[in-house]
Amino acid sequence: MQRLAATFAERDATVVAPDLLNKVVVIDGCAARITEVEAYTADDPASHSFRGRTARTAAMFGPPGHWYVYLIYGIHFCLNLVTGPEGNGQAVLIRSVVVDGVPPATTRGPGRLTRALGVDRRLDGAPADLFDDGVPPPVSPLVTPRIGISRAVDWPRRWLIDDT
Repeated sequence: MQRLAATFAERDATVVAPDLLNKVVVIDGCAARITEVEAYTADDPASHSFRGRTARTAAMFGPPGHWYVYLIYGIHFCLNLVTGPEGNGQAVLIRSVVVDGVPPATTRGPGRLTRALGVDRRLDGAPADLFDDGVPPPVSPLVTPRIGISRAVDWPRRWLIDDT
Protein backbone atom coordinates (compact mmCIF):
# COMPACT_ATOMS: atom_id res chain seq x y z
CA MET A 1 0.00 0.00 0.00
CA GLN A 2 1.15 3.51 -0.77
CA ARG A 3 0.73 6.18 1.91
CA LEU A 4 -1.18 9.22 0.65
CA ALA A 5 0.85 12.41 1.01
CA ALA A 6 -0.68 15.35 2.84
CA THR A 7 -0.85 17.07 -0.56
CA PHE A 8 -3.66 14.62 -1.45
CA ALA A 9 -5.85 16.61 0.97
CA GLU A 10 -4.74 20.08 -0.18
CA ARG A 11 -7.72 20.25 -2.55
CA ASP A 12 -11.31 21.34 -2.08
CA ALA A 13 -13.33 18.96 0.11
CA THR A 14 -15.76 18.35 -2.76
CA VAL A 15 -12.86 17.03 -4.87
CA VAL A 16 -11.15 15.03 -2.12
CA ALA A 17 -14.35 13.37 -0.89
CA PRO A 18 -15.07 11.11 -3.88
CA ASP A 19 -11.32 10.39 -4.21
CA LEU A 20 -11.34 8.96 -0.66
CA LEU A 21 -13.74 6.17 -1.60
CA ASN A 22 -12.02 2.78 -1.40
CA LYS A 23 -8.91 4.29 0.16
CA VAL A 24 -7.69 2.69 3.37
CA VAL A 25 -7.54 4.47 6.72
CA VAL A 26 -5.42 2.96 9.49
CA ILE A 27 -6.19 3.78 13.11
CA ASP A 28 -4.31 2.08 15.93
CA GLY A 29 -3.23 -0.69 13.54
CA CYS A 30 -6.75 -1.37 12.25
CA ALA A 31 -7.16 -0.96 8.48
CA ALA A 32 -10.58 0.11 7.18
CA ARG A 33 -11.72 0.73 3.58
CA ILE A 34 -13.71 3.98 3.17
CA THR A 35 -17.16 3.46 1.61
CA GLU A 36 -19.07 6.68 2.36
CA VAL A 37 -18.09 10.33 2.79
CA GLU A 38 -19.56 13.84 2.97
CA ALA A 39 -17.88 17.14 2.07
CA TYR A 40 -18.06 20.33 4.15
CA THR A 41 -16.55 23.66 3.08
CA ALA A 42 -16.27 27.09 4.73
CA ASP A 43 -19.08 28.53 2.55
CA ASP A 44 -21.43 25.72 3.55
CA PRO A 45 -24.05 26.65 6.19
CA ALA A 46 -24.01 23.02 7.40
CA SER A 47 -20.26 23.14 8.08
CA HIS A 48 -18.76 23.68 11.52
CA SER A 49 -16.40 26.21 9.92
CA PHE A 50 -19.20 28.38 8.50
CA ARG A 51 -19.22 30.77 11.47
CA GLY A 52 -15.43 30.84 11.83
CA ARG A 53 -12.78 29.22 13.95
CA THR A 54 -13.58 28.20 17.51
CA ALA A 55 -11.76 26.05 20.08
CA ARG A 56 -13.90 23.10 18.96
CA THR A 57 -13.21 23.58 15.24
CA ALA A 58 -9.52 24.59 15.44
CA ALA A 59 -8.30 21.33 13.84
CA MET A 60 -10.65 21.89 10.88
CA PHE A 61 -8.67 25.05 10.09
CA GLY A 62 -5.34 23.27 10.53
CA PRO A 63 -3.09 21.69 7.97
CA PRO A 64 -4.65 19.40 5.35
CA GLY A 65 -4.14 15.69 5.83
CA HIS A 66 -4.89 15.80 9.56
CA TRP A 67 -7.92 14.62 11.51
CA TYR A 68 -10.73 16.79 12.82
CA VAL A 69 -12.62 14.81 15.47
CA TYR A 70 -15.63 16.14 17.32
CA LEU A 71 -18.34 14.85 19.62
CA ILE A 72 -21.92 15.03 18.33
CA TYR A 73 -25.05 14.81 20.48
CA GLY A 74 -22.69 14.32 23.43
CA ILE A 75 -22.28 10.61 22.60
CA HIS A 76 -20.76 9.98 19.14
CA PHE A 77 -17.35 10.98 17.81
CA CYS A 78 -17.08 11.86 14.12
CA LEU A 79 -13.91 11.45 12.05
CA ASN A 80 -13.10 14.05 9.39
CA LEU A 81 -10.13 14.56 7.10
CA VAL A 82 -9.06 18.22 6.97
CA THR A 83 -8.79 19.41 3.35
CA GLY A 84 -8.03 22.53 1.36
CA PRO A 85 -5.43 25.13 2.24
CA GLU A 86 -4.54 25.62 5.90
CA GLY A 87 -6.84 28.16 7.53
CA ASN A 88 -9.73 27.55 5.12
CA GLY A 89 -11.96 25.33 7.31
CA GLN A 90 -12.84 22.38 5.10
CA ALA A 91 -13.14 18.70 5.87
CA VAL A 92 -14.53 15.40 4.65
CA LEU A 93 -16.62 13.40 7.10
CA ILE A 94 -15.88 9.68 6.94
CA ARG A 95 -19.37 8.17 7.29
CA SER A 96 -18.77 4.48 6.68
CA VAL A 97 -15.95 1.96 6.36
CA VAL A 98 -15.51 -1.76 5.82
CA VAL A 99 -13.15 -3.74 8.06
CA ASP A 100 -12.25 -7.35 7.24
CA GLY A 101 -13.87 -9.71 9.70
CA VAL A 102 -16.19 -7.07 11.18
CA PRO A 103 -19.93 -7.07 10.41
CA PRO A 104 -20.64 -4.10 8.10
CA ALA A 105 -23.54 -2.93 10.26
CA THR A 106 -21.04 -2.07 13.02
CA THR A 107 -19.05 0.36 10.83
CA ARG A 108 -21.86 2.10 8.90
CA GLY A 109 -22.56 5.56 10.22
CA PRO A 110 -20.04 7.97 11.69
CA GLY A 111 -20.75 7.04 15.32
CA ARG A 112 -20.57 3.31 14.74
CA LEU A 113 -17.36 3.50 12.76
CA THR A 114 -15.59 5.62 15.37
CA ARG A 115 -16.66 3.20 18.11
CA ALA A 116 -15.45 0.21 16.06
CA LEU A 117 -12.10 1.88 15.33
CA GLY A 118 -11.62 3.40 18.80
CA VAL A 119 -11.63 6.99 17.53
CA ASP A 120 -11.91 9.76 20.11
CA ARG A 121 -10.67 13.35 20.60
CA ARG A 122 -7.06 12.22 21.07
CA LEU A 123 -6.89 12.03 17.24
CA ASP A 124 -8.13 15.61 16.81
CA GLY A 125 -5.39 17.45 14.91
CA ALA A 126 -3.25 14.33 14.44
CA PRO A 127 -1.83 13.42 11.01
CA ALA A 128 -4.12 11.05 9.10
CA ASP A 129 -2.84 7.61 8.11
CA LEU A 130 -4.39 7.10 4.66
CA PHE A 131 -3.30 4.63 2.01
CA ASP A 132 -4.05 3.65 -1.56
CA ASP A 133 -3.70 -0.05 -2.28
CA GLY A 134 -4.49 0.46 -5.96
CA VAL A 135 -7.94 -1.16 -5.76
CA PRO A 136 -10.46 1.09 -7.52
CA PRO A 137 -14.00 1.41 -6.19
CA PRO A 138 -16.13 -1.51 -7.41
CA VAL A 139 -18.67 0.80 -9.05
CA SER A 140 -19.18 4.47 -9.77
CA PRO A 141 -20.16 6.13 -6.51
CA LEU A 142 -23.67 7.30 -5.78
CA VAL A 143 -23.92 11.04 -5.19
CA THR A 144 -26.72 12.21 -2.91
CA PRO A 145 -27.59 15.04 -0.55
CA ARG A 146 -26.05 14.72 2.91
CA ILE A 147 -28.03 13.21 5.74
CA GLY A 148 -28.55 14.18 9.37
CA ILE A 149 -28.20 17.94 8.80
CA SER A 150 -30.66 20.82 8.92
CA ARG A 151 -28.96 23.37 6.62
CA ALA A 152 -28.06 23.03 2.92
CA VAL A 153 -29.86 19.69 3.01
CA ASP A 154 -30.24 19.50 -0.76
CA TRP A 155 -26.55 19.99 -1.60
CA PRO A 156 -25.24 16.82 -3.34
CA ARG A 157 -22.14 16.38 -1.18
CA ARG A 158 -22.41 12.76 -0.08
CA TRP A 159 -20.62 10.02 -2.01
CA LEU A 160 -20.95 6.33 -1.30
CA ILE A 161 -20.19 2.95 -2.72
CA ASP A 162 -23.52 1.13 -2.90
CA ASP A 163 -22.81 -2.33 -1.57
CA THR A 164 -26.39 -3.40 -1.01
